[in-house]
Amino acid sequence: MSGFPDAPRVLRGAIVGIDPMNPLASVVVFQYNPDSVQRSLQPQSAGDESSRSEALRLKGPPVETIKVDVEIDANDQFRPRDPGSEGMGVYPQLSALEMLVYPKSALVIANTVLLAVGTIEVLPPSGPLTIFIWGPKRAVPVRLTEFSITEEAHDTELTPIRAKVSLGLRVLSYTDLPITNPGYGLFLAHQIVKEAMAVTGSASGLTDVVGGDVSLF
Repeated sequence: MSGFPDAPRVLRGAIVGIDPMNPLASVVVFQYNPDSVQRSLQPQSAGDESSRSEALRLKGPPVETIKVDVEIDANDQFRPRDPGSEGMGVYPQLSALEMLVYPKSALVIANTVLLAVGTIEVLPPSGPLTIFIWGPKRAVPVRLTEFSITEEAHDTELTPIRAKVSLGLRVLSYTDLPITNPGYGLFLAHQIVKEAMAVTGSASGLTDVVGGDVSLF
């Protein structure tokens, strides 16, 4: 038996694309969990800063952005490879990530036909609902805002065998999505979990800070 049987199982982050037209979700599990995840929150104040009565009002949750670098290597897969993908390097994984920002070709063809027969207005095709999963307590709907790929090694047929993908993600909240979208409830559940974690992190109160009884109100 190889490895350490008593070692804890390490959860892996993932990006999932859910498309109503495709019953199989696109699941890209991180081969290596990134060493760092950069998160930025921009508060959404609703009040006029010059008005005392409006200073604390919020018009919604903060705009959160996430930056993460994902590394993939065909020579060091963490799970058995699909026999049908032998010789393809990391191209299948790269394609799965790239398709998160492509409209479906079937919709493009359908819209082209509609335009050809004289349809006045054709709605742009919708992309899949993309979910960034970083542990059991953090799964949020996102939109890809930045996407760059660095192919670091190739085989003799120029198939990429090692690559790094830099992703910029913008978290979509219930102010961005209609209530019928699954992402609406997903983000709301994410905020509820965050509220519970905040209570846990603040349970000690002010006494530990100032060393005595303090009344703020």
